Amino acid sequence: MTGQEEFERPPEQHSGPVIKRGKQYDVTTTDQRLLDTAGPTDWVHTDPWRVLRIQSEFIEGFGALAELGSAISVFGSARTLPDDPYYELAVELGARLVGADYAVITGGGPGIMEAANKGAHEAGGTSVGLGIELPFEQGINEYVDLAVNFRYFFARKTMFVKYAQGFVVFPGGYGTLDELFEAMTLVQTHKVTAFPIILVGESYWKGLVDWLRDTLVAEKKISAVDTDLLTVTDDLDQVMSVLARAEETRRAAGR
Repeated sequence: MTGQEEFERPPEQHSGPVIKRGKQYDVTTTDQRLLDTAGPTDWVHTDPWRVLRIQSEFIEGFGALAELGSAISVFGSARTLPDDPYYELAVELGARLVGADYAVITGGGPGIMEAANKGAHEAGGTSVGLGIELPFEQGINEYVDLAVNFRYFFARKTMFVKYAQGFVVFPGGYGTLDELFEAMTLVQTHKVTAFPIILVGESYWKGLVDWLRDTLVAEKKISAVDTDLLTVTDDLDQVMSVLARAEETRRAAGR
């Protein structure tokens, strides 16, 4: 001793950048409190937690698809059976898209989605399925090589558009129409550019196209030029030609 009583340092706790001593000292650690506490579970249903889930869906989707390269999204009814001519046409389209160096993106389910994935998979290309949580669970079809499942439709819709260079739409129901009109709105409002939308099945889509022209255009709800957003065909050669022209337009614009 040197005439001055030796100072005894109080115990201290480091909690991240914070140092706690004396009454602030806590004998437990952050990890211990996290792992030992059960607590209420209602917080997983609150809006702030939903925001984090939504954020995670975008992060997972962007991370999975960022290096996909050029791709085409193919839509159509989940109820289309393998013996339907449109099923076989979608299989052929999937293979032809791969031959043109496109990946194929679908909703990952059965019917037309399965057919397009099958064509892409069997042609040795990249077959993508973007699934959605539904009460009547369909699951991801066996021909998908890269699958991402979503809780929220709007996160899934973003992926269909962001990572595709065009839409090919086969006969389908409400879900197909939803994706179709979403794409048409984005093109009409110039949110996406050089983005072809092709309807396969002239007889199936004729009533809709006639209604657009004879009612919406006639009553000035849309402009006549807005109907030019759609190409309607039964010919896959024309489908590939429209996609090729759009690709040339994108390259000329430096996109």
